[in-house]
Amino acid sequence: MYVYIAIMAYFVVLFLTLRDIRIFRRTGIISYRKGALKGIIASFVMLVGVVLTVLNPELGLLIVFIGLYVNRKGQREVVFRQANTLDRLLGKTDI
Repeated sequence: MYVYIAIMAYFVVLFLTLRDIRIFRRTGIISYRKGALKGIIASFVMLVGVVLTVLNPELGLLIVFIGLYVNRKGQREVVFRQANTLDRLLGKTDI
């Protein structure tokens, strides 16, 4: 069960990182580039945690949670003005 939690957290961070990359490519706003770089580092840490979760669930989940902490994003510029939820999820911007 712990492995599934770790894998789900890994895919969520990976998805958000890809969304940040897409928003940066569309707008060129630097804060999304920084967020994408943080996401890449966090996804690597979390991948190590997923592998370790198979061997030692407590240590693996601790590393996954550290990866989630690394992934926290800072203040961002407004790129969504009238986008609906699906558009925001997919990274479509109004700019």
